Amino acid sequence: MEPLALYIHWPFCAAKCPYCDFNSHVRDRVDQAAFAAALRQELSREAVRANQPGRRRLASIFFGGGTPSLMAPATAAALIEDATRLFDAEPDLEITLEANPTSVELPKLRDFRTAGVNRVSLGVQALDPAALAFLGRKHGATEAITALEQARATFPRVSFDLIYARPGQAEAAWRAELRQALALAADHLSLYQLTIEPGTQFATLFGRGAFTLPEGDEAARLYTATAEEAARFGLLPYEISNYAQPGAESRHNLAYWRYGDYLGIGAGAHQRLTLPDGRLMAARRHRAPEEWLTRVQRDGHAVVEEEALSPRDRAREALLMGLRLTEGVDPARIERRSGLPFDQCVDNAALTDLAEEGLLVWCPDGRLAATQDGLLRLDALLPLLVR
Repeated sequence: MEPLALYIHWPFCAAKCPYCDFNSHVRDRVDQAAFAAALRQELSREAVRANQPGRRRLASIFFGGGTPSLMAPATAAALIEDATRLFDAEPDLEITLEANPTSVELPKLRDFRTAGVNRVSLGVQALDPAALAFLGRKHGATEAITALEQARATFPRVSFDLIYARPGQAEAAWRAELRQALALAADHLSLYQLTIEPGTQFATLFGRGAFTLPEGDEAARLYTATAEEAARFGLLPYEISNYAQPGAESRHNLAYWRYGDYLGIGAGAHQRLTLPDGRLMAARRHRAPEEWLTRVQRDGHAVVEEEALSPRDRAREALLMGLRLTEGVDPARIERRSGLPFDQCVDNAALTDLAEEGLLVWCPDGRLAATQDGLLRLDALLPLLVR
């Protein structure tokens, strides 16, 4: 069987960003020892299920959140030790930690490196002071630059996030900001267009007309500028929002987009796990951190929903994830993962139309991929293509 990816969720943040709809929570105090013990307990349980009929290989560990750099480095060390004991770690095991570039968290970076983390992903989001204030970030531009420099000196692999298509953002200003960020020599970059998510503070403000966002051709120009500037520094797009130097792609996220098996532990975490009988089980854990903790302490886990995905659901998920990749999807892989012939996984008439419109293309190696225009319109074309 293919190697596993392991996601570990730390649900706490120092503050809730106005654009964020992730499962993150602000608490004055966190019982670090209790949450660490519960995470280890869930991991042990899932390892028993995953290692059937034999031990699975482990390709990546990803500490996400929330803000996992707020956890004690000793917690990360213990979880890494557990994971590499419970599974057969690949020789090049990728271990990523998400971190914020604040003065509170920066001194802990070396401790996380000692714990075994070999890749850090910094939530920079912007290098423009006004933009950072608008986005509700707790760090300044100088802190962000310092964090990137320290991360590069500490970890062999560094990624960071930026948010673009902000209110009033001009293309020239975005290019200049992006060049400044890329000059700091990270090997991976996640660039997200600002979107309004339901239930967020920005959703309320946007609904009141407090600000507007670039749309249509204006947003498309910013997307095109993003790819051009990244290419100047040797970072190529491999997913709709992610750029990397060749070989520096996020192996963990590729497991999602290629529809591989992954375990997810911690409050609100999702997972997909293939059982020995061939069923692909989708599971979700309780979102609320305190209730999650209570359930793990009582039951050994906090799974609140688990189901075997139907062949059609598998095919739909594999297509929805895989077409985000510039490499596209391999029909043979989708057939193996779903158990359905590929022509039963898609609307063939829609596929023909979308190809004629230049939004999808069949690659020489037999993969189906979205073109540049297709990636720009992916949210609109997927419902037409996927049955």
